[in-house]
Order: sequence, then structure tokens, then C-alpha cells
Amino acid sequence: MIPLRDNTYSHSFPFVNVIIIVLNVLIFLYQQSMPQDLLVLFFYNFGVTPAQVINQVIAGESLLITGFPFISCIFLHGGWLHLLGNMLYLWIFGDNVEDRIGHLRYLLFYLLIGIISSIAHIISVPESQVPIIGASGAIAGIMGAYFLAFPKAKILTLVPVFFFITFIQVPAIIFLPIWFAIQIINGLSTAGMGADAVAWWAHIGGFISGVILMPFFARRMVKH
Repeated sequence: MIPLRDNTYSHSFPFVNVIIIVLNVLIFLYQQSMPQDLLVLFFYNFGVTPAQVINQVIAGESLLITGFPFISCIFLHGGWLHLLGNMLYLWIFGDNVEDRIGHLRYLLFYLLIGIISSIAHIISVPESQVPIIGASGAIAGIMGAYFLAFPKAKILTLVPVFFFITFIQVPAIIFLPIWFAIQIINGLSTAGMGADAVAWWAHIGGFISGVILMPFFARRMVKH
């Protein structure tokens, strides 16, 4: 299932969400200008590597050293599909959550969920030497917040059925739990297998924390 748009309109322009999307695109274009060896080093410097973080914490290193990658990793992506997929979800769900939360609180919410999602990934594979990058954990939190605030919203969804493609309106209260269930199934199926190409537990941790934290950030919780 690929979401294309929702039927919930914002009452204010989501300039924070737009700025986040633009930053992600600009940083990705900067990545594209790098030689492969420098790009790998870039990911290790600004992504979150679970084993490295744990070693830094044990060694008592400054939070300025161990903490910054938890923010910077949210703005890095491994390829065009990774970037475009994440930005599509952020574009669809982020504007309404920003409208409900407020601009500054939305930024803080987004960054906080991104940090929590990285921590969830570290817990799932603490020995991993592979850096985690991408906005998907933070975006999962936005989806969790959307689920709580807009359960009656309809999501226009592209659904492939065998050799055919169809478009259907799926209520958010159905679409988002299905998406979350897929993350859990994939997370459980890869448990104990070490580092995976997709940080499923970052998605799971992000979604759950988005649901939990949304009431504390929202200005109003009138459900649509």
C-alpha cells in the first residue's frame, strides 16, 4: 500500500514540515556529490552506530559527541527511493500533525521522536557496527500522532492487486495499524539476525512514542 494523499486539510501553512523536507533533499543532493569512500565515512560520522554509541556511553564521553548523530542521522538517506518514500509519508501526514501541535512544538516533537526511534534500534541490535540513517523513525512517530488525532481521516492509497493497480480510500484507523503491523512482523522476523537493511524497530519505537507523546504536545485533541 502506497499513500498518495489524505482528506484532512491544515488550517495553517506547515512551514516547519516544508523546511524539514527541503533540508532532507538538500543534504541528500550534497551526499550525491561525494565520492563513495567519503560518503561511507560521512555516514559513520553523522549516522548512529549502535556499538559505537554504547562504547561512548560506557567511556563517559560528552553528550555533545554521542548526542549529535541522533539528530544528524534523521536528515541522511541511503538512496533516492529511501529519500522519496520518506518525504512522501512526511508530506502526507506531517502537515496535519504540525497544525494540531503548533510549529515549534512540531519541530521538537519530530526531533525527539527521531532520537527515541534511534534508541529503539540500538536496543534491538546493540552490537551492530552499521550506522542507522534516515527520517523513517521520526516519520513513524508523526504517523502515530496522526493516528491518534485523525483516526477518521481517509487516505487515498495505491494498492497493487496481482497485475492490476487500484486506488482506494482507506480510513487512517485502518491504514496506520496495517502499516504498524507490517513493521512488527518484519521486526520479529529479523530478530536475532544482526544488522538489517531496514531499521524496523526504529519504526516501531517511533510509532509507539508518537502515540504516547502526542497528547502532551497537542494544543487540542479533537479527533477528526
